[in-house]
Amino acid sequence: MSVSLEIAVQDAAGARAAIAAGADRLELCQALGVGGLTPSVGLIEAVVDAVGGDRVNVLVRPRGGGFVYDADEVALVAADIAAAARAGAGGVVIGALTADRRVDVEAVRRWREAAGGLTVVFHRAVDAAADPLAIVTELAGLGVDRVLTSGAARRSIDGLPVLRQLVDARLGVQIMAGGGIRVEDISAIVATGVDAVHLSARAVAGLDAPAGPGGGASGYDVTDAAQVAAAAAAVGSTLAE
Repeated sequence: MSVSLEIAVQDAAGARAAIAAGADRLELCQALGVGGLTPSVGLIEAVVDAVGGDRVNVLVRPRGGGFVYDADEVALVAADIAAAARAGAGGVVIGALTADRRVDVEAVRRWREAAGGLTVVFHRAVDAAADPLAIVTELAGLGVDRVLTSGAARRSIDGLPVLRQLVDARLGVQIMAGGGIRVEDISAIVATGVDAVHLSARAVAGLDAPAGPGGGASGYDVTDAAQVAAAAAAVGSTLAE
């Protein structure tokens, strides 16, 4: 059994730190505090140069505030997917639902086509769906390679029954657990049989930097290599048991 460790990062320094500490691959995004948004092309290129594109999955999410998108937003995501591909990314992370909490089939089809040979991951929009098992089955038919899910719970450790259900269904899509994962949760999550574990391993830096009106609060997220190393060790020790 093999379980991959994916770390969400927001810059090239974090990407290098995560890979050096034992991460297998990365999700690259900006604004993790709002669930993550599409990073700039310059940032994608910098991270690809730092660690190699095959390890980099780019989150393509045009805004916060839910997962129902209009035609302009769907077109924007398609364009950003193409830009991520040109920048050398190995995969993209997308997600869209209809107002009645079903897969936005037309959006996903368009984005799958825009991705070409890149890996396509459907993010935690799946956890807002009416029926996670049904939606993952549908995503498999749309060519999605991997699904990021907390098992329809706020935190993955509370979604273990659904994670096991998704794994047991063997739907042809990799199941990656993610959502509020702490190192101490990893053993129980890996035991469900998931293909991968995803976490952000964040710390805060820059609290002493000048800040003020128009610039927001002081402090910003950085990748904590110690947390990544602990997570990698937890995955490894669980698999060795």
